[in-house]
Amino acid sequence: MIPVIVLVSLSLVTLLSINPVFFQSQLISLVIAVVAFLIFSQVNTDFLKQFKLPIYVISLIILCITLAIGIESRGATRWIDFFGVRLQFSEILKPLLAIAFAAWVAENKHTTFRTFLLTMMFLTPIFLLVQFQPDLGSAILYGSTAVFALLISGYPFKWFAIIATPFILLSPVIWTFLEGYQRQRILTFLNPTADPLGISYNSIQAMIAVGSGHFLGKGLSEGTQSGLRFLPERQTDFIFATIAEGLGFFGALIIVLTIIFLCYRIFLIFSRTNDAFIRVFAACTFGIILIPSFVNIGMNIGIVPIVGVTLPFVSFGGSSLLSNFVFLGLLSSMSTSQKHKDVLEIR
Repeated sequence: MIPVIVLVSLSLVTLLSINPVFFQSQLISLVIAVVAFLIFSQVNTDFLKQFKLPIYVISLIILCITLAIGIESRGATRWIDFFGVRLQFSEILKPLLAIAFAAWVAENKHTTFRTFLLTMMFLTPIFLLVQFQPDLGSAILYGSTAVFALLISGYPFKWFAIIATPFILLSPVIWTFLEGYQRQRILTFLNPTADPLGISYNSIQAMIAVGSGHFLGKGLSEGTQSGLRFLPERQTDFIFATIAEGLGFFGALIIVLTIIFLCYRIFLIFSRTNDAFIRVFAACTFGIILIPSFVNIGMNIGIVPIVGVTLPFVSFGGSSLLSNFVFLGLLSSMSTSQKHKDVLEIR
């Protein structure tokens, strides 16, 4: 939990410098997330994985309900309002879907092409329902994390290439189904200076903020890009640029090294167990932290298209914070149970 404490503390200080309202809301979310961590760290995951099918089906139903009655904001229907609290279920359901996915892969141990196709069929409804919201960032995160976990589980890369080939060939057709803003983000990535006051504005302002921080930064409340609101979504998608402007290269380096250390700790759990279920879930947790971190930081410095992915444990958002703490709680439970099993085997 040490790297998590560092990231969350840096997040709270940054949010306080941006707007005390963000700080108060995130602090409440943090308390709820910590309680969830403590609860799920005591859950018997061997018992929980037996309910993989109900978890999977209920998750699909909730995603369908989100599409039907969810709140629309900026062209996306991703949230459901519960007594004034907005919940993003594409975030909250991640750890539970990872349980169902890990249990599925662990039970289908033989890495045959038939099993591979069945696993793709298992994942496709989730990917499509998230994309229909539309939430391309979460859909990419779901897909890339699953691919990462399957590759580690022993599925050959060539099978993924076979599945991907038709989509690559049909990319001109798929392009027409993308939302207008999604196409604009890709075009902005290919030509960052094409429209500096239009579609390129977010990317350019983020890079200016990162570069203007120099080595030690201007101070969290002294940044011009974030303080004067030239930087859009400074508390969520572009919080890394806000921190880089305020704390400079030094602050940005702390975030990167802390995330690397957290991923290393997750990797140790993965490498020290022979339990297929724990290995797949640990791989999912590793991907759920590393992939959005790379994408978020990448889009802040202009090496990745802007896809609306938040920085784990740092960006403002209660649903994301809760999801990540549940992931770590479940992984902590698995690690503890594995240690107990190892002790029994030695005896």
